Amino acid sequence: MIDKTVRMNYLYDFYQDLLTDKQNQYMSMYYLDDWSLGEIAEHFEVSRQAVYDNIKRTEALLEEYEEKLKLLHRYEQRKELYDKLKTVIQESGSPEMMIETINKLEKLE
Repeated sequence: MIDKTVRMNYLYDFYQDLLTDKQNQYMSMYYLDDWSLGEIAEHFEVSRQAVYDNIKRTEALLEEYEEKLKLLHRYEQRKELYDKLKTVIQESGSPEMMIETINKLEKLE
């Protein structure tokens, strides 16, 4: 399992267009720009708790999108298959193994 921050960054990359402007700003500042909850609260002149609640709701929403759309899951599968294909090619693997891996990649699309 990947680290929560890395996972949230990936989910944010995949699903940011589905978020509101406010959700985008909070997530970007918190996860990408590494602002603290207090800094974000001060910037928007809201309470730290309001920022925390918004970020937690947005994280849950991103997880819900992933559960339904599985963009991150398919990305990870593709990456794993590309790595396998590179290894097979570098080790002068069999053409059958390469074709099998390519077929798996095509099924993901």
